[in-house]
Amino acid sequence: MTAPTLRDVAQLAGVHPATASRALNPQTRPLVNADTARKVLKAAESIGYQPNPIARSLKTSRSSTVGLVIPDLTNPLFPPIVRGIEDVLTPAGYNAWIVNTDNDPGREETQIESLRSRQVEGLIVATARREHPLLVRLQQHGVRMVLINRRVDGIELPSVAADDDTGIALAVAHLAALGHTRIAHLAGPQQTSTGVARARAFRHAMIDNGLGDDPALTVECGYWSESEGAQALRRLLDSGAKFTAVVAGNDLIALGCYDVFAERGMTCPDDMSVIGFNEMPFLDKMRPPLTTVAIPHYEIGVEAARLLLDTLDDPERHPRSVLLAPSLVVRASTAPPRG
Repeated sequence: MTAPTLRDVAQLAGVHPATASRALNPQTRPLVNADTARKVLKAAESIGYQPNPIARSLKTSRSSTVGLVIPDLTNPLFPPIVRGIEDVLTPAGYNAWIVNTDNDPGREETQIESLRSRQVEGLIVATARREHPLLVRLQQHGVRMVLINRRVDGIELPSVAADDDTGIALAVAHLAALGHTRIAHLAGPQQTSTGVARARAFRHAMIDNGLGDDPALTVECGYWSESEGAQALRRLLDSGAKFTAVVAGNDLIALGCYDVFAERGMTCPDDMSVIGFNEMPFLDKMRPPLTTVAIPHYEIGVEAARLLLDTLDDPERHPRSVLLAPSLVVRASTAPPRG
């Protein structure tokens, strides 16, 4: 049995094949009378017709696909972002190809070249480092891109992120209000713009709250991971530094603190208060539930998709950045310092 064709749909709906084609394409459907479009869609459904995206892309020189470059698909931060992206792209007639880079520059380049070979019209990238030659090269080649939670030194690209300065300020102010004066920061990787921004915001927030700036209480984590958070806290404790609270660069780093507490017989928050950053799922199920800075993941995805569609519609548009407001979710991992 042969597959139904566009001509079969047009004949059943009583319209010209060109009209049927426009009605079946979400991007051109508004050009067709609403009643006619409904008639065509009903005809296509009744005979099981499926448009051929490859043939359409050859005809229009547009693939209606977007590449989404993620550093770690196992990180719970990303599913709501992806959902936000798809909820904007799908009604606009676009599909997303998702690739995982494992934070490996070589794998990232291979995956992005694979996306480009499939003629994606643009990229939404969540893996940018502060210095990122690949993205510089892609921009020079005219590839349309939007960054999520990251920026790259030396090039201007549209980006969407949470307001890190405000988020860190909320965390430090909360601990200061509880009476903590010696607060440590387990910073994210300093080759990422996010790690640098949050570490800088921590220093400013400490000064703003009259707590001074002690560089010995800031330790860099090599990766945004639980194991790196644990190693950083071990180094800080073994150094003999005195502190009663930790502001972690993200929630995974904060969970690494919990591992060290269990190893060393420490109790949170009696012996040490901890605040994370991101509001990953299930933090309220931890023991104790983790206080954290919540960022609007879904809305980040929505805004990133909108920025990319804007760029595709108007390639000459000046790149703009969107900062979304965070909030502090107070749970049981923070309390006044003992004694």
